[in-house]
Amino acid sequence: MTHAPSDLLHFLAERGHAPTCTDEEGLKKELAKGVITGYCGFDPTADSLHVGHMAQLMLLRRLQQCGHRPIALVGGATGRIGDPSFRDTSRPMLTDDQLAHNLAGLKQDISKFLRFDDSATGAILVDNYDWLGGIGYIEMLQEVGAHFTINRMLTMESVKLRLEREQPMTFLEFNYMIMQGYDFVELKKRYNCSLQISGMDQWGNMIQGVELGRRKYGFELFGVVQPLLTTSAGVKMGKSAGNAVWLNGEKKTPYDFWQYWRNCEDGDIGRWLRLFTELPLDEVKRLEALQDREINNAKKILATEVTALVHGRAAAEAAAKTAQETFEKGALGADLPVLALESAQMGTMGIIDLVISAGFASSRGDARKLIQGGGIRINDEKVADPQLIIAAPLFKNGELKLSKGQKSIVRVKAA
Repeated sequence: MTHAPSDLLHFLAERGHAPTCTDEEGLKKELAKGVITGYCGFDPTADSLHVGHMAQLMLLRRLQQCGHRPIALVGGATGRIGDPSFRDTSRPMLTDDQLAHNLAGLKQDISKFLRFDDSATGAILVDNYDWLGGIGYIEMLQEVGAHFTINRMLTMESVKLRLEREQPMTFLEFNYMIMQGYDFVELKKRYNCSLQISGMDQWGNMIQGVELGRRKYGFELFGVVQPLLTTSAGVKMGKSAGNAVWLNGEKKTPYDFWQYWRNCEDGDIGRWLRLFTELPLDEVKRLEALQDREINNAKKILATEVTALVHGRAAAEAAAKTAQETFEKGALGADLPVLALESAQMGTMGIIDLVISAGFASSRGDARKLIQGGGIRINDEKVADPQLIIAAPLFKNGELKLSKGQKSIVRVKAA
């Protein structure tokens, strides 16, 4: 899928990114000149990105598909500070070892979305610690301090909301927007990068970089943001029952990842197909128009296409097959999560502990409520007794099927 470089903003709009620009007319003129370089930053707050980051990753991917050069920036420096945007508390400080581990995970996730090579549009991966890690404090103040005013910084929405809630903001966090602004200017110097893309929560930080480049160096820099994504139920993208939907297959299996998309709200199907797949728009329109039971076919296609992008086509088709075997044929699909029960646990472990071990509940109280509410099944039979002991008669061919509701299933195997 390729598009003309000048088509970028139109392409983003038709794929549902709803871009907002710092200077739309100026950016259109810049795009008309040919290839530009644009970047998006990701801080290493965890060792994997999650579904909430996919919109930004897809923006970078669309940029490359339009014949431009994307830069993925990992925040080895800013990750030590923590972005305060729209947060009530400071992020926890990470050790050097934690940062190194997290950065490696982020690089692995990013590589799934972009083409890295030596061509004019080949993606570049950079770490802002390379330039921020060695700059002295006095040098930084002299370089950019005079171009940031406290008055202006206090008007940034992310700062205003924090102060209005009477939540403390440390001076460390207050410096974050200066560092991000410096990143933009440094990328312009090093790679002729003139575009920053991100979510709407970064608008204030982005503006600081655009203004710093103009005031100090006369650079013409641009920013493009898209609205923060929430489901039609109002839930922030990337969250599932309070847990992030990770892109790393070891933190969220391809099957569970597939299930997340399969279980999306009916009203989100068209949006997610546009944003997170590369299906032709005619096909998207056909799928989002399906009604009643047929809409489940659209959800399966969505789940398979997004999982293929993140985990590969083979893993996506295996997940779809497992779901079909489990939910349509009544069998236990091979890709279902497996929980091994040690021989010493047989006849001694209770259903409450098994439910917790399967990840269906975080506490004994939650597990008990699930059972008493009829939410737990063994071999498709509802468990009524929270005191049930897991013993050999429950197993068929060495395993049992443990279910939470209709969608969450674990194969429990006797060791």
